[in-house]
Amino acid sequence: MKINKIIYHILIFLNLGCQGFLEEKPKDIIAPENFFSSEADARQAITGVYAILKNNSLYGQVGLDHFYDNGADIIEPNRVADFVEPIGNYTMNEALADVSIQKMSVADTWRDLYKIVLNTNIIIEKVEGNEAISDQVEIDIIAEALFLRSLAYWHITNLWGDAPYYTQNINIEEIKKLGRTDEDVIIEAILNDLQFAQENMPRRDEIPEIQNGRASKWAAGIVMAKLYMKQNKWEDALNKCMEIINQSSHQLMPTYADVFDPMQEYNDEIIWSLDFAKDIIGQFEVGVPQLAGNGNWRPSMFNPRLRDEPANTSERDALAKALAENGQAFNGTGLQIASKDFAEKFPKNDLRRPMNVMDNYLGFELVFPYMPKFMNLDLDSSPRFNHSDNRLIFRLADVYLMAAECENELNGPENAYQYIHMVRERAYATRDEWELKGLSQQEFREVIYDERKWELAGELHRRYDLIRWGILLDVVKNLEYRFWKPNENIKPYHTLLPIPLQELQTNPILLESDPTNNGYR
Repeated sequence: MKINKIIYHILIFLNLGCQGFLEEKPKDIIAPENFFSSEADARQAITGVYAILKNNSLYGQVGLDHFYDNGADIIEPNRVADFVEPIGNYTMNEALADVSIQKMSVADTWRDLYKIVLNTNIIIEKVEGNEAISDQVEIDIIAEALFLRSLAYWHITNLWGDAPYYTQNINIEEIKKLGRTDEDVIIEAILNDLQFAQENMPRRDEIPEIQNGRASKWAAGIVMAKLYMKQNKWEDALNKCMEIINQSSHQLMPTYADVFDPMQEYNDEIIWSLDFAKDIIGQFEVGVPQLAGNGNWRPSMFNPRLRDEPANTSERDALAKALAENGQAFNGTGLQIASKDFAEKFPKNDLRRPMNVMDNYLGFELVFPYMPKFMNLDLDSSPRFNHSDNRLIFRLADVYLMAAECENELNGPENAYQYIHMVRERAYATRDEWELKGLSQQEFREVIYDERKWELAGELHRRYDLIRWGILLDVVKNLEYRFWKPNENIKPYHTLLPIPLQELQTNPILLESDPTNNGYR
């Protein structure tokens, strides 16, 4: 049973419209005196935080896709699209950061991440020492709240670097006076929180089916490993990866296609995915007139649009008929497709290619290369803009590749092959194709650069990886794009986003430590 099918109280920040986060009135915040009289009330509050994660600005549509995948070497739109252009073409500025199209602007993402921070702070305060809640439940709730808050701060530091940081239930006026805390300080603090979360959150098999979509202790572990890698603390990161590999119940699926099978949304490889349900509208997107369906548009962004296909336009009616006979339609937008460079370079003998680059369907040659791993053309289960498809966040193949990278950085390739081979073995038909040997440390490092691209394409890792490797500018400058010129526009400061202008006007203190606003002024 989908968690979305349970009707919860709307707890957090209703009717935000386009107002700045710091302009919200106290009435828009959780009213704790009305809740937390039982375990059920506390768990409802946590569920409300998960609902924010499903907003378009984060995981509900392509909010975070903007910042982690567009403007790199995997995904681009098939035509000019205003909501993608500032990131994908590196024309972002403070004013554009406030322009909200379908609630996917920089400002929307900033606002929703800080809603998670504010509300988890309140939850923690109201659960601690609450006599209506048992000690064990108190620990459980605090652990999950710390994970969700840490996840928010992880994204905040990835996107803006230094940022406001607070862990207490303070009022809006106090928040308005917060400056930016050093990124390193925030990361050290959330690593401590994540360790507590991992130690006290449930394993995947301990989460009831009715609560599918909740994160397990291994989701906390993978974020910790990523943070350690960002700090170049390779041994700590490797140890965390090995905890997940050796102690969790997660296993790699037999084939790459199995991972993305919509009939196996909670398969053994997936460490965490957010649960969506057809016809169930996200709580915090209600009232936004341009949002049709249930607010989960992401598959529609990857699904082809019939008016663009096929390559031989005289065959369009025949394609539509063939699709209909399968209960399918090309009724998406085509605004997230395989980039020109990605499609051209993806190895032809790699068994992952058909799930990442589709240039022919039902015998019809297509104009654009699509990414079937994120598509769902079925009209009954996944109609346009009303998809039930889960949003994959973390999976085990990522952990194996992280372990390979860490081992190589620590000791060279000799003991790193075993981890990367776990991923490559199912990606090729023969041992001669998948086996690596005789590489130098730098050569293995470069193999990791590509292997993560082919394995994890479109899964919100690429720009993060390129930035932490220090190669984003070099990669983008050497790419050919369909119609934009990000290779000409990108600047060194584009590794971060600007704090939205509206936030700066509300709180000028945000400029004190960096008057350039991450280089954008």
